Amino acid sequence: MADTLESRMQKSIAALKSELATIRTGRANAALLDHVTVPYYGTEVPFTQVGNISVPEPRVLMITPWEKSLISAIEKAILKSDLGLNPTSDGDVVRLILPELTEDRRKDLVKQVRTVGEKGKVSIRNIRRDANDEVKKQVKDEGLSEDESKRLQDRIQKTTDKFIAEVDHIIEHKEREILTV
Repeated sequence: MADTLESRMQKSIAALKSELATIRTGRANAALLDHVTVPYYGTEVPFTQVGNISVPEPRVLMITPWEKSLISAIEKAILKSDLGLNPTSDGDVVRLILPELTEDRRKDLVKQVRTVGEKGKVSIRNIRRDANDEVKKQVKDEGLSEDESKRLQDRIQKTTDKFIAEVDHIIEHKEREILTV
């Protein structure tokens, strides 16, 4: 049971990291484009399947499509996305220049990060609740002793505390990254 508890909580941490990667900081990061898709032969595909994404400078993302005909589709997909960026193209590559973040925008991003972090904590607490319910069910159905039940619930709580602390650490790191000018 402890293995499934830890693996489920690890998946929550991975989902949290994935969601945080899409939140913009002052630096360019290819993960910003993870949730944006491009129409390619009638199918919506992620940017990683239509070209290379590189970061030539700290505030510039450069997309080099494998087919030159995709440049206009890439530009349109970026404009339609919620990134708020204006792509520029020279016929070979598409560049995204990330503007300097204002103090207000940084504060908004920190609030967004905290909201995402809280969702991660709720997810971990839900996993804890499920595990505790499973222990209570074993007490009722299989005759698990009260002492063993208490020991298992303590272990579940310690595992939960460890993962909540990890979420706090991840959120703190992301906030520092955003607030660094």
